[in-house]
Amino acid sequence: MTDPLTIGMVAGEASGDNLASSVMREIKSLRSDVTFMGVGGPLMLEQGFQSWFDMERLSVNGFSEPIRRLPELLNILLTVKRRLLKDPPDVFVGVDFNFFNLLLEGMLKKAGISTVHYVSPSVWAWRPGRIKKITRSVDLMLTLYPFETEIYRQNNIQVRFVGHPKADEIPLTNNPRTARAALGFSMDDKVIAILPGSRGSEIKYSGEAFFKAANICHSELPELKFVVPSANPQRKTQILQLIGQISPDLKIRVLDGDAKTAISSADVVLVNSGTATLEALLLKRPMVMSYRLGNLTYAVVSRLVKTPYFALPNILAGKELVPELLQHDATPEALAKALLQRLAQPEQVELMREFEQIHRLLQRNAGARAAGAILELIEAKTPE
Repeated sequence: MTDPLTIGMVAGEASGDNLASSVMREIKSLRSDVTFMGVGGPLMLEQGFQSWFDMERLSVNGFSEPIRRLPELLNILLTVKRRLLKDPPDVFVGVDFNFFNLLLEGMLKKAGISTVHYVSPSVWAWRPGRIKKITRSVDLMLTLYPFETEIYRQNNIQVRFVGHPKADEIPLTNNPRTARAALGFSMDDKVIAILPGSRGSEIKYSGEAFFKAANICHSELPELKFVVPSANPQRKTQILQLIGQISPDLKIRVLDGDAKTAISSADVVLVNSGTATLEALLLKRPMVMSYRLGNLTYAVVSRLVKTPYFALPNILAGKELVPELLQHDATPEALAKALLQRLAQPEQVELMREFEQIHRLLQRNAGARAAGAILELIEAKTPE
């Protein structure tokens, strides 16, 4: 007979809610006597999570909003800390949301509570000095990608590569026929999916060049079709305004969400740097990756970044599989040229083989692996 378990968790955004709910489901399949508490979102609540705050109160973007809301965020941090110290859980799992969770994990570990951090901060890419703080804060790091483990092993931090949930969700083979039928495209249509980003700032900096590139592509190939997924109603309004200003004569289908269908339907994808590049890889779509920031921010970030690549497919492969057009190189003309080149290469067998190899590497049943690693840590810390 095993004792009941209590697991503290904090997820601060939708992606973390998704990851955490998967881990909760897997732990519950192994242990019926477990209680989860802390801060979580709707998917976690469906799994029986006891959330002390609405997760939306933790959602902040950019540089100014976290500063403006610092008193509220500090209040939530200290309240969660106080409640967890008053009734200590068997383990605390911070899911992504790095600044908040690493602060909290440091406080809890110092008090003797075992801590897990799920989703590695990008210490391999920039600000590697953060590894010292992670050493003080984290007992076990769970990573989505295999290349992330080495820096933790070098610093004697227990680490486990668990794979990426999206690689589990998306099948190895992808047939665009269903996605095209859903959008009213035929198999003979030439389609470009445009993903300018899920944040307002991303669309602000990249959207104009993306839609001007669409104009150039359309002037070369008038039969081209375009589809754009929008992350939420605010981003849809922003995208429609840009299209009205820049590409009013183009027939562009703007979707409410459904990035997967948009990507699946496309011959080539124009995508902002981020997780969307991984989704395009998993759906086996050729892509052109671009990213722009404010000039001052880019000047700072470009000096801090230590990796030779920005696009996840290139980082995972250790070589350039997809073109990267960054900042001043991301002109409409350069983007259009790269897109048209890929449209002219319909059979990209070697690229698809590389994409499939990466997909298989990341397909590890991430939720179950993460759950198993968390339970192992609890057992290792439990006195016999």
